Formats: sequence, structure tokens, C-alpha cells
Amino acid sequence: MTITQLKYTLAVAEHKNFTVAAEHCFVTQPTLSMQIQKLEEELDAQIFNRSKKPIELTPLGERIVEQAKVIVDESNRIIDIVHQQKGYIGGEFKLGIIPTVMPTLLPMFLKNFTRAYPKVQLVIEELTTEEIIRKLTDGHIDAAIAATPLGNEAIKERVLYYEPFVGLIPEEHRLFNKKKLEIEDLEVEDILLLEDGHCFKDSVVNLCRTNRNENHKHFQLESGSFDTLIKLSKDGLGMTLLPYLNTLDLSEKDKGFLREFVSPPPAREVSLIYHKSQLKMQLIEALKSTIDGVVRGAIAFSDVEIISPLQKA
Repeated sequence: MTITQLKYTLAVAEHKNFTVAAEHCFVTQPTLSMQIQKLEEELDAQIFNRSKKPIELTPLGERIVEQAKVIVDESNRIIDIVHQQKGYIGGEFKLGIIPTVMPTLLPMFLKNFTRAYPKVQLVIEELTTEEIIRKLTDGHIDAAIAATPLGNEAIKERVLYYEPFVGLIPEEHRLFNKKKLEIEDLEVEDILLLEDGHCFKDSVVNLCRTNRNENHKHFQLESGSFDTLIKLSKDGLGMTLLPYLNTLDLSEKDKGFLREFVSPPPAREVSLIYHKSQLKMQLIEALKSTIDGVVRGAIAFSDVEIISPLQKA
């Protein structure tokens, strides 16, 4: 039994296809199939039911795969232990970032980080919070940047910054003439929202005190893009709420539609998160230090009311 065989087995279990698994492992399909067959022969057990489409794990195969995950993860950690002991900042580092943070924060720190740590191979994925938690738990990513708190005991959270919510109010809207917004002004049926899966939507819904069942609009729309929400709001189809960093690049004309909240403003907490068993701490510290250095000049809010991204029942 080899670590390579276990890695091939995990790839097939994940992709449910030998050809796709082989592509992800950068080997030929016959090579991967032969190694898995050797493992099954050594164990005298069938891991996969190959007659099913897509391929399925046998009941025994499910237990083998669970143990294989532990073994492969622990074998990878041997390298992490050596790097940690030597203080080496390099190697592959997989980072997940939620979609509502990626466009604003990533350009701020990426160039600085790659210049400062040229030996790090940074692999970045745009992921929802749900996907991030699953991949951190499975060891598929090393760390992530997400809205917190998440209330997960297995996940460590290191706060990067607090980002206030800002209203974008069209001229025809009932709140346009207010200089400062109050939380009590908001009605969830009156706000253009991001689509399901975005934690910023959950934060906005949590923020709103009223959530009436009646809806006086002639349409219901949710978008995956702040740009779309901004355009629709400017067209008079409703107000929307934006994270502060998303307002910095608006035109001077569009900034005329922005309304801040009275103090303390509602805000989201954005953190660098990782699994409590993570060993690549020298990389995590390097990343946090880099981000701290660039966001300090762009966003410096501390007197805020944190709105949780956790969905309320």
C-alpha cells in the first residue's frame, strides 16, 4: 500500500470518474486504474462499484476512503512540520475567498504578497462560505478569507478588518433625502439583494427588522453581482446595500447616491480563517501581515455593529 495509491483512490472518490481523476492526478488513466486495482488486490476488497454510472464507492470503500483522507492529510503535514521548524515561507498555499470580498481585497494585497514571498505558490479559489468550510475540513484548502463569525469550533478566525454597510439610494426612493440611514429605516422587501449562497445577503436579511410577506413590487430579483445591483438601483428599481470597499471606485456622480449609517454603523467582520489543525502558520502569518499592511490605509473602522452572516431560522 502506498500514499500514491491512496491519493489516486481519493481522486476517483471525489470525481466519480477514472479518466477525470487521472487528469487531476497528472497521470494516464491506465496507470491510475492499475494502481487502484493493485490496492484492491492487496486489501482483498472492492473499493469502487464500477458497474454504476457515475462510479460509486462500496460500503467498505466508503470506510477505506475516510481513513485514506486521514493518512494522506497526515503525510502532507510532514512537509509542513519541516517547513515550520525551518521557518521556511514557500511551497503551495491554497486560499479560498468569498465572492463579495475577492474583487475588492485581492487586488490590494496580491502583488505585494507575491513580491515579498516569491517562493510561495499561491493558489486562489473563489468559494462560498459553505464551500470554504467543507474544503477547510477536508484539507483541500489551507486558509480562507470570509465574513465572520462562523460559530465553528474547528475553524480559527483572525480578524482582518471591519467593513461598514453603505446604502445606495436612487432619487425616487423614500430614503433619498435622509443624510444618514438608520437600521430601523430598512425593509428587506425594499432592498435589491444578492442571490442565495452569498453570505452578504444573509447579513443584510439579518440586519433588516421587518420582513413582510406582502410584496408591493411587480418583480423579484436577486443578482450575483454588485455591479448589477448598482445599475438597477440607479434605474430606480430599489435601494441596495454595499460593503464599504465596493463604494470606493464609484464615479463622483454615483457617490451622490450613497448614504452612510448613523454611528455605530452595521458592518461585516472579514477574517482570515483556517482549520485548528493547520500547520502552515508561517504562511498564514505572512499573509495576514501583508493584508494588514494594505487595508490599514483603506479601511479603519472599529466603532461598528457586527452583523452576523449566519442564517437565522
